[in-house]
Amino acid sequence: MADKSNMEMIQNSILDKACMKQDVFSVIKHTFEEFKSVLAELEGELKKFTEDKDQRIEIALKNPASGAAELYFGSDLLVFHMHTNVFTFPHDHMIYKNPYVKKDPKNGYVGVINVYNFLADSYRYHRMNDSGYLVARIFVNHERHFFVEGKRQLGFLYNDFANATLDREGIRAVLESCLLYAIDFDLYTPPYNHVKEVTVSDLTQLAQYQSLKTGKRLGFRFQAELDNTEF
Repeated sequence: MADKSNMEMIQNSILDKACMKQDVFSVIKHTFEEFKSVLAELEGELKKFTEDKDQRIEIALKNPASGAAELYFGSDLLVFHMHTNVFTFPHDHMIYKNPYVKKDPKNGYVGVINVYNFLADSYRYHRMNDSGYLVARIFVNHERHFFVEGKRQLGFLYNDFANATLDREGIRAVLESCLLYAIDFDLYTPPYNHVKEVTVSDLTQLAQYQSLKTGKRLGFRFQAELDNTEF
C-alpha cells in the first residue's frame, strides 16, 4: 500500500500546479484576445493613413485560428502565435534572481506569445520553403506581469517583470516596437556564390510556385543582438 503521506503530497502537488497552470492559461488566452483587438485598431489606423497616401500598400489583419493572427503591412508580415502550454525557465535563467520570483516560484510560470516576421509574399504565394524570423517572445504570468525577449529595443524596453503588468497600453507599445523592428529589418540579396547554381527542377518550380527559398537574411549569418539585461 502506498505511503499515505506520499499520496497526499502527490494529490496536493497535482492540485496546486494544475490550478496554477489553468490560471496562467486563462490570463494568456485573455491577453491574446486583447492583442488581436489592438492589432485591429492598428490595422484601421494604418489603412486609413496608407489609403490617402498610396493604395498599393496592403494593410490587412487576418485571424486564421483562435491562437494566431497575421498582420500584413506593405511587404512585411507579422505572425502572432499564442502557445497553448504553460512554461517555466531553466534554473540558471536570470529570472530566478528576481525577488518577485524568489518570493513565490509560481510567479515564474508563464504563457508565451511568439512574434515572427515573414515576407508578405511568402504567405501570399504559399512559398513553403521561405524563412521567417522570431522577433519577440512575450511572457505573461498569472498576475499579468510580463517581460519580452527580442531584437533590439524589444530586448531591453520590456524587462521589469516584478512591476510591469501587460495592460492595453503596454500591448500597444509592444506591438509598435515589433512593427518598427520589422520595417527596419530589410531584405538582403544573398551572396552570389550561394545562388549561382540552380537545378532544372528549381527553376521549373520557381515558374510554377515561386518556390526558391527566400528570407530577409537568407545566405547571411543572422546573429541575435545579445541582451545582457537582468530581469
